[in-house]
Amino acid sequence: MQLFVGLGNPGAKYENNRHNIGFMAVERIAADHGFGPWRAKFQGHVAEGALDGEKVILLKPATFMNLSGQSVGEALRFYKLTPGDVTVFHDELDLAPGRLRVKQGGGHAGHNGLRSIHSHIGEAYGRVRLGIGHPGHKDRVAHYVLQDFAKADAAWLDDLMRGISEGAPWLAQGKADRFLNAVANRVSPPRSSKTPDTSRTPEPERAPQNDPTPSEDARSPLQRLMDKFR
Repeated sequence: MQLFVGLGNPGAKYENNRHNIGFMAVERIAADHGFGPWRAKFQGHVAEGALDGEKVILLKPATFMNLSGQSVGEALRFYKLTPGDVTVFHDELDLAPGRLRVKQGGGHAGHNGLRSIHSHIGEAYGRVRLGIGHPGHKDRVAHYVLQDFAKADAAWLDDLMRGISEGAPWLAQGKADRFLNAVANRVSPPRSSKTPDTSRTPEPERAPQNDPTPSEDARSPLQRLMDKFR
């Protein structure tokens, strides 16, 4: 059994915030893979289902970001799981928008949600780091993460969510490389082999090489006659 945790803040006010991209990820997985309805449990909301035969519990803590560990700790103990069975989807300032990385264990890098989870279950859980970009200065971070995604973000955000959902069964099986490939194929699809290669400039078509036309004889009749007897 796996526990997939999406981080965010509860309530309509925060629904489309950059900080809530973790919620968005697990909601997309639930919708696309026919998970059961979301139910209030473990100071959050859970949905149960399966990914390619692997039972998975999806959890959205409702404790607000900086207390997420309370909800995750309760769920982990109830299902008798280990931190290695947990994967947390969260926003990542140090990755460009639309980029994604998978990590097992390690520090929390100042992320309040991860900091709280560390304090309740330790650091040995998995993470899916979802890039949202950085505002450019640390003093702007708090405002930036609590802003809604811009309209211009809609296309890459949808591609990223689709890729996460399509790759989720691989993640549940512990095959992170295949999960990453599924996301990459959605976010940066490979060019079809039938697509013409425009990287090379075609050589200009050469004009047909005709036999040269003899030049007109510019000699006078007298010169031609004299040359004939030379």
